[in-house]
Amino acid sequence: MNNKTTRTLSAAALALALGSALSIAALPAQAAGDMEKCFGVAMKGHNDCAAGAGTTCAGTAKVDNQADAWKLVPKGTCEKTSSSTSPSGFGQMAAYKAKS
Repeated sequence: MNNKTTRTLSAAALALALGSALSIAALPAQAAGDMEKCFGVAMKGHNDCAAGAGTTCAGTAKVDNQADAWKLVPKGTCEKTSSSTSPSGFGQMAAYKAKS
Protein backbone atom coordinates (compact mmCIF):
# COMPACT_ATOMS: atom_id res chain seq x y z
CA MET A 1 0.00 0.00 0.00
CA ASN A 2 1.35 3.43 -0.79
CA ASN A 3 1.32 6.48 1.50
CA LYS A 4 -1.63 8.14 -0.27
CA THR A 5 -3.82 5.05 0.16
CA THR A 6 -2.81 4.72 3.81
CA ARG A 7 -3.63 8.39 4.52
CA THR A 8 -6.98 8.09 2.74
CA LEU A 9 -7.93 4.97 4.71
CA SER A 10 -6.80 6.59 7.97
CA ALA A 11 -8.86 9.72 7.26
CA ALA A 12 -11.91 7.62 6.40
CA ALA A 13 -11.56 5.59 9.60
CA LEU A 14 -11.20 8.76 11.66
CA ALA A 15 -14.26 10.32 10.04
CA LEU A 16 -16.30 7.18 10.69
CA ALA A 17 -15.19 7.02 14.33
CA LEU A 18 -15.94 10.72 14.89
CA GLY A 19 -19.35 10.42 13.24
CA SER A 20 -20.22 7.42 15.40
CA ALA A 21 -19.10 9.19 18.58
CA LEU A 22 -21.19 12.26 17.76
CA SER A 23 -24.24 10.12 17.02
CA ILE A 24 -23.89 8.28 20.32
CA ALA A 25 -23.38 11.53 22.24
CA ALA A 26 -26.61 12.92 20.79
CA LEU A 27 -28.71 9.94 21.91
CA PRO A 28 -29.08 10.91 25.59
CA ALA A 29 -30.16 14.43 24.66
CA GLN A 30 -32.85 13.08 22.34
CA ALA A 31 -34.01 10.48 24.82
CA ALA A 32 -33.92 12.77 27.87
CA GLY A 33 -37.40 14.17 27.28
CA ASP A 34 -38.92 10.72 26.82
CA MET A 35 -37.03 8.89 29.56
CA GLU A 36 -36.72 9.04 33.34
CA LYS A 37 -34.37 7.62 35.96
CA CYS A 38 -35.84 4.62 37.75
CA PHE A 39 -34.15 3.18 40.84
CA GLY A 40 -34.34 -0.50 41.70
CA VAL A 41 -35.13 -1.94 38.28
CA ALA A 42 -31.69 -2.47 36.71
CA MET A 43 -30.29 -5.96 36.39
CA LYS A 44 -26.86 -6.78 37.83
CA GLY A 45 -24.20 -4.97 35.80
CA HIS A 46 -26.75 -3.21 33.58
CA ASN A 47 -27.51 0.02 35.46
CA ASP A 48 -27.13 3.33 33.64
CA CYS A 49 -25.53 5.02 36.65
CA ALA A 50 -25.51 5.52 40.44
CA ALA A 51 -24.77 2.33 42.28
CA GLY A 52 -23.69 3.43 45.71
CA ALA A 53 -20.43 4.32 47.35
CA GLY A 54 -17.27 2.97 45.78
CA THR A 55 -18.70 2.49 42.28
CA THR A 56 -17.74 4.29 39.12
CA CYS A 57 -21.19 4.43 37.54
CA ALA A 58 -22.73 2.60 34.60
CA GLY A 59 -22.65 -1.19 34.69
CA THR A 60 -21.60 -1.42 38.32
CA ALA A 61 -24.79 -2.69 40.01
CA LYS A 62 -23.76 -5.68 42.10
CA VAL A 63 -27.23 -7.29 42.28
CA ASP A 64 -30.50 -7.27 40.36
CA ASN A 65 -32.86 -4.45 41.39
CA GLN A 66 -30.21 -2.68 43.47
CA ALA A 67 -31.92 0.09 45.43
CA ASP A 68 -29.33 2.79 44.71
CA ALA A 69 -28.77 2.01 41.02
CA TRP A 70 -30.93 3.49 38.28
CA LYS A 71 -31.87 2.64 34.72
CA LEU A 72 -33.43 4.97 32.16
CA VAL A 73 -36.98 3.84 31.38
CA PRO A 74 -39.74 5.37 29.26
CA LYS A 75 -41.37 8.28 31.10
CA GLY A 76 -44.36 7.18 33.16
CA THR A 77 -43.32 3.53 33.48
CA CYS A 78 -40.93 3.56 36.46
CA GLU A 79 -43.50 3.18 39.21
CA LYS A 80 -45.22 0.44 37.18
CA THR A 81 -42.04 -1.62 36.71
CA SER A 82 -41.57 -4.55 39.09
CA SER A 83 -38.76 -4.39 41.64
CA SER A 84 -38.07 -7.16 44.15
CA THR A 85 -36.17 -4.82 46.51
CA SER A 86 -38.57 -1.86 46.60
CA PRO A 87 -40.93 -1.41 49.57
CA SER A 88 -43.77 -0.86 47.09
CA GLY A 89 -42.71 -3.71 44.80
CA PHE A 90 -42.13 -1.26 41.94
CA GLY A 91 -39.37 1.03 40.71
CA GLN A 92 -38.80 4.30 42.53
CA MET A 93 -37.98 7.81 41.34
CA ALA A 94 -35.19 8.11 43.96
CA ALA A 95 -32.74 5.76 45.69
CA TYR A 96 -34.30 3.94 48.63
CA LYS A 97 -33.45 1.50 51.39
CA ALA A 98 -34.08 -2.02 50.10
CA LYS A 99 -36.64 -4.09 51.93
CA SER A 100 -35.31 -7.13 53.76
